[in-house]
Amino acid sequence: MSSSIKSWAEEDRPREKMLLKGREALSDAELLAILLGSGSKAESAVDLARRILNDIDNLDTLGKKPLHHLLQYKGIGNAKAITVAAALELGRRRQSYNPRKKDKINSSPLAYQLLGSYLSDLPHEEFWVVHLSQRNTVLAKDKISQGGLSATVVDPKLIFSKALRHNAAAIILYHNHPSGQCDPSTEDILLTKRIVHAGYYLSIRVNDHIIVGHDTYYSLRDEGHMDDMKPHG
Repeated sequence: MSSSIKSWAEEDRPREKMLLKGREALSDAELLAILLGSGSKAESAVDLARRILNDIDNLDTLGKKPLHHLLQYKGIGNAKAITVAAALELGRRRQSYNPRKKDKINSSPLAYQLLGSYLSDLPHEEFWVVHLSQRNTVLAKDKISQGGLSATVVDPKLIFSKALRHNAAAIILYHNHPSGQCDPSTEDILLTKRIVHAGYYLSIRVNDHIIVGHDTYYSLRDEGHMDDMKPHG
């Protein structure tokens, strides 16, 4: 097959194929080729896209690569790399888009859906809080801090100042482990306990702490940690 897409039958060209058959008819490589726009003299955009995906397995892995990863391929410069990175970021943001206000977050799978896809891709730690009404509907979500590969500094005063501003009755805590392992550290548990205690005296419940790994999570509530953190007396 010629390296020039223009020489292909019209129904085989990615853009025309999408118009004729719909976006669902295109492979991952064909969709990526549309973003690339062109390849090089040696290969078409589709062949280049296939080679990229063969090298890194799938689009999810590509979305986690730094921008300069694509620049190693002949035919890809800054403009094409940025276009691909922007499209993948839009897809990730779509997955973590705010739920409707009426949606109730009353389980760890639903809680994970709010921020899981965003946090699982990060190369550094971030700490977030989702604010809930008395009926556990979402009021807002806030990033509290951003750190390095293994830690981020979290100030409980900042957490509750934001919770009070949103008039939240409850909160869910989130942070990610860039290593991909989501078991809580001793520091994670101690921090959660401090926040639970502070919330108790402000009448703001801490419903859960979700630790996000690579496409998985750990719920401190599901694993029984939260029940042991309530203040006595």
